[in-house]
Amino acid sequence: MSLFKSASTVSLFTLASRITGLVRELLMASTFGASALTDAFNVAFRIPNLLRRLFAEGAFSQAFVPVLAATRETDGDDATRALVAQVATVLVWALLITCVLGVLAAPLLVWAMASGLQQNPQGFDAAVVLTRWMFPYIGFMSLVALSAGVLNTWKRFAVPAATPVLLNVAMIGAAWLGAPQFERWGLPPIYAMAGGVLLGGLLQLGVQIPALLRIGMLPRIGWRWGAVRAAWQHPGTRRIATLMLPALLGVSVAQISLLINTQIASHLATGSVSWLTYADRLMEFPTAMLGVALGVVLLPQLAAAKAADDAARYSGLIDWGLRWVLLLALPSALGLLLFAEPLVAVLYHYGRFSATDVQQTTLALMGYGVGLIGLIAIKILAPAFYARQDIRTPVKIAVVVLIVTQLLNTVLVPHFAHAGLALSISLGAWLNAGWLLVGLRRRGAYQPQAGWWRLIVQVLLASALLAVWLWWLQNHVPWTAPDLSRWQRAGWVLLGIAGSAAVYFGVLLACGLKLRQFVRK
Repeated sequence: MSLFKSASTVSLFTLASRITGLVRELLMASTFGASALTDAFNVAFRIPNLLRRLFAEGAFSQAFVPVLAATRETDGDDATRALVAQVATVLVWALLITCVLGVLAAPLLVWAMASGLQQNPQGFDAAVVLTRWMFPYIGFMSLVALSAGVLNTWKRFAVPAATPVLLNVAMIGAAWLGAPQFERWGLPPIYAMAGGVLLGGLLQLGVQIPALLRIGMLPRIGWRWGAVRAAWQHPGTRRIATLMLPALLGVSVAQISLLINTQIASHLATGSVSWLTYADRLMEFPTAMLGVALGVVLLPQLAAAKAADDAARYSGLIDWGLRWVLLLALPSALGLLLFAEPLVAVLYHYGRFSATDVQQTTLALMGYGVGLIGLIAIKILAPAFYARQDIRTPVKIAVVVLIVTQLLNTVLVPHFAHAGLALSISLGAWLNAGWLLVGLRRRGAYQPQAGWWRLIVQVLLASALLAVWLWWLQNHVPWTAPDLSRWQRAGWVLLGIAGSAAVYFGVLLACGLKLRQFVRK
């Protein structure tokens, strides 16, 4: 399967995931609105998600996939199968201990994440209960991350990309059916969402098993102490653990930034945590469909090219990914900046989600939009270092970016409140991406291929005309007017999206950009 087809497969399933995710958010917004209890759920859900990104999809994946790909490239499938079994054994035992400790330490975790919830005791207590119910989710998702690393290395991208849909479906069912039932039982309806999260994690893990069986890579877990000790002493496990230490620091920096921002938001106006969360869900559309899809496909390919000492292919893979970032991330960023209110209104402006909520979420989304190109570029550039088993360099950069981001918060938050938090992240992303790119260039690892300046001019011209179209449509329709029905809003947004695609790609074709040739490259 070609890189483009692989990335397209991941992107299409990611699109399905994001669509169902938006349905989930729409149901939650209309059912629960933005209140102390929704802040409590978002904080509680963020705790296992933070640890998932920290350990599972973060440090573990960054260390595991390059070692896995290199082992398969140099030692073959049998050695790789043994490596997976040993790593899985250590991981399962570590997760069991982590989940028990997390449930016991839930009050401390909630306080560390969002001490401002104590302003409303009901919200703080609810966050503790929800955290205890949802904490085992990290166990399911860590094992899903291990399975995804194996399947992606075998170029089986569909199942890992599709599994997030199952979480969204489970949470939709919880909001639609579970919440009313909990209310009839006299329980806070938001508690139903914890059951949806747990069910979603179990379903995501369950669908990995047949996929691993088909390629003969379902690991056998050792349950005796001797098996665990042998698994820990395996050279591959030790190598992954060694790489995880700097990777853990690097991912921790990003999650510490998120933790600080959540803490700050919890002390701002009620609903600030939820406004940022709703905006983040929308921003995940382009970051996941472009950045995550490209990063997932490129990391094992880059690791294999590096293991084979193929410098030309390694550089060409990076160049291919960055061209896609320019081609698709710039118009997406314009959409978040100039078309933010229509997107928020058509998706969230129902039920208890007021016009004020639309306005505040729009400001947060625009703040994120400023850094979209940088956020997506990082998904290409950081894996280029991980594939070289150089995790220290991205870590050092991330530490400096964290400091800069928090300094920006001291300046921006007093003026822009919660939107200042989003803007600080965006500016930090630009610094991070630029620094990573310079690092690859100085090492001689990346040499841009011919045709960049022509592509830049073509994309800038198409983007300028796209900006005019989006600005006109944004100001032509009263998006939050009471007399504008949901179907009218949806119709206008669909017109905006279709018109944007026609304007942007029409100008590119008129400028001589050959998309088929671009895809083949």
